[in-house]
Amino acid sequence: MSVLERKNTFNEIYTAYYRRSFLFVRSYIHDPMTSEDIASESLIKLWQYLPDHPEINIELFLLTILKNKALDYLRHEQTKQRALKHLEETHQRELDLRISSLQNCDPDQIFSKEILYLINQTLDSLPERTRSIFKMSRFENLTNREIADKIGLSVKDVEYHMSKSLKILRIALKDYLPVLAFFSNDAFQRILSLINPVFTDNLMK
Repeated sequence: MSVLERKNTFNEIYTAYYRRSFLFVRSYIHDPMTSEDIASESLIKLWQYLPDHPEINIELFLLTILKNKALDYLRHEQTKQRALKHLEETHQRELDLRISSLQNCDPDQIFSKEILYLINQTLDSLPERTRSIFKMSRFENLTNREIADKIGLSVKDVEYHMSKSLKILRIALKDYLPVLAFFSNDAFQRILSLINPVFTDNLMK
């Protein structure tokens, strides 16, 4: 078959079957451009198959091609939609989690923990004797005289170690004071009283 004859054959096939092929595909795939592509591709496949199989039932064979190509497209869309749905559900779960986390966020509590961590870290950096004296004073509520008698120092020595520890703590917390001012006085006092009520007054000096 010459090129011209093959061209004429394709034109005849296209003229005879394009419209019905398009409408068949369009009834299942609600996208005109995709339906046009599938109809055209199916007619080309039929045209390429015909020279070696002149005995085939053209309409039946074409319908099979159209059906299979439409099914392939719909299955691909189905897979894509499932993937998109999964992504949407994952995104929704993440969004719900962020909303829940934000709703449960207590700025006072978070800030209190941060302050406590910094105070504990600062205390850990003090010399052992200074840290020990501070803890006896603030956590065990011992007087300076009781501490002096317990560890064999003078009251003046105990006062020196306490003054030293409070000075270092004031320096460590200095950057937090402007932020703490954002909170109410009650919140500020509550944060500092987590260490010791007596420590609050000394820290603010």
